[in-house]
Amino acid sequence: MMEQQTITIGVCGLHMRGLPLEQQMNSCGAQFLREAVTAAKYKLYKLPTVPAKPGLIKQTKGGAAIRLELWEMPLAAFGVFTASIPAPLGIGKVELDNGEEVSGFICEGYAADTAEDITSFGGWRSFIS
Repeated sequence: MMEQQTITIGVCGLHMRGLPLEQQMNSCGAQFLREAVTAAKYKLYKLPTVPAKPGLIKQTKGGAAIRLELWEMPLAAFGVFTASIPAPLGIGKVELDNGEEVSGFICEGYAADTAEDITSFGGWRSFIS
């Protein structure tokens, strides 16, 4: 059996192509795969951070489909990348609209208490434009 050499990561904010943290993806050797959409089970929040960042929180009921990007990252770089992510963000499982689950940016639920709900924009790129 061939050992897995890469991991697919869903990014929904500043790590997307053309945005300020894309260079972190590139420096980890990640390659853009494609645009994708989550299952219609998420809310997207603008976190009160500097710079502002999105927080993706899965809902027990309701929610919407949120646009994101899928990137392929070498497993050797994944730990260092994950360790650099500040709370309340983290990496967890994100469900896509096709039923697939990928590792991706998620946000702890408590952050919604002080954040702006931007779900209606359908994604970070739409919100910032």
